[in-house]
Amino acid sequence: MTNDLVSDMLTRIRNASMARHSFARVRYSKLNLAILKVLAAEGYIKSFAVENEENKGNDIKVLLKYKGWWIKKPLFSIIQRISKPGQRVFSGYKHFGDTIDVLKYEQGTAIISTSAGIISHVKAQKLKKGGEILCYVG
Repeated sequence: MTNDLVSDMLTRIRNASMARHSFARVRYSKLNLAILKVLAAEGYIKSFAVENEENKGNDIKVLLKYKGWWIKKPLFSIIQRISKPGQRVFSGYKHFGDTIDVLKYEQGTAIISTSAGIISHVKAQKLKKGGEILCYVG
């Protein structure tokens, strides 16, 4: 059993997209659900649905999105956890690019946990909110 549900979810999505599966199942948590809402809003996944199973508990079915209709290529090449349970990474809204170098070149999306909720780094900069950098998708 995994203690870090976010990194488990990101690994399952990464592995399913590299294997070109149509969907991936991840464990349910409120944090996973909020991250998936941001990924769907940014266009990295098609959609997701919470499934109730009697014996196993709740799962989330994530429908993956690909480029191309014949040869499927994932929309993201990197999906990684930044802030881990053993080492939290915090940043102010002005310093997201200093913490994650790729954001300086406006490539990809960082998902930030702020006082306004879990949002993308672009929205956090507009709202002038800093917080914990959960993961990066690019």
